[in-house]
Order: sequence, then C-alpha cells, then structure tokens
Amino acid sequence: MNIGQASARTGVSAKMIRYYESIGLLPSAARRANGYRDYGDQDIAVLQFVRRTRDLGFSLEEVSALLALWSDKGRSSREVKQLAETHIADLERRIREMRAVMKTLRELAQHCHGDERSECPILDDLAKPRTQGPRRTQRAVRA
Repeated sequence: MNIGQASARTGVSAKMIRYYESIGLLPSAARRANGYRDYGDQDIAVLQFVRRTRDLGFSLEEVSALLALWSDKGRSSREVKQLAETHIADLERRIREMRAVMKTLRELAQHCHGDERSECPILDDLAKPRTQGPRRTQRAVRA
C-alpha cells in the first residue's frame, strides 16, 4: 500500500511516517518501480504501535526502546514494566507541576478586577523576576 493508505489505516500522517523513517524509528519502506513507497503489514503494525505509544505520551526515545523490546521475543517483561513505571512517574511529576501552574493562575485571576481599569495583577506578576512571584517551581513556570 502507498503512504496515503498506510496513513489512513494507522492514523499517522504521511509527514510523520516520512519523519519516522528518517530517524530510523520505522524501516525505510520498499519502493515500487515508480519510486513510491510500498508499505506492508509489518510496517502497518509498527506504525500502529508507534501511534499508540505516542498517544500514551512516550517520547521518541522511549518509543524506540519499546519497539526494540517488542521486536525482541527473548526480552523480559521486567524491562517493559520499568519503562512504563518510569513514564508513569514522569507523568505524575508533570501533573503536579501543571497543578501548581493552575493554582498560581487561579490566584492571579482572583486578584484581577477584570474591568476597564488598566492595572492588572496578572501582568504585574508576569513582569516580576521568577524569584519574586507567587509560589512556583521553575519547572512549573516552563510547563
């Protein structure tokens, strides 16, 4: 099947399929006589795997590691579980950071009159150096 058909079957855009090939996440597709890429069932399975792992928020590096483990029938499930647990811990950390950001923004919004006055505690706080604002971690600010 061509790249458009592979894209339709997997939900991965043609642009991302080409990108995954360029970084070695997906093997380069066979080429037809006309030069078009030709994807088979194994390519579709890999793309579906990549799509699912990306939907779960795994980084490309993690996806690559998971693909290697998926391909290795002699692997131990311990390695897979460890990757999943590490990802869970990262997600939990990011959730905490996002909650801190939301708390800060709620506090700022509560102090803003939201009327025709020009003074705005939100803008005033955003203009402060990081060390002077409400309780925020540097990671939360970047998130």
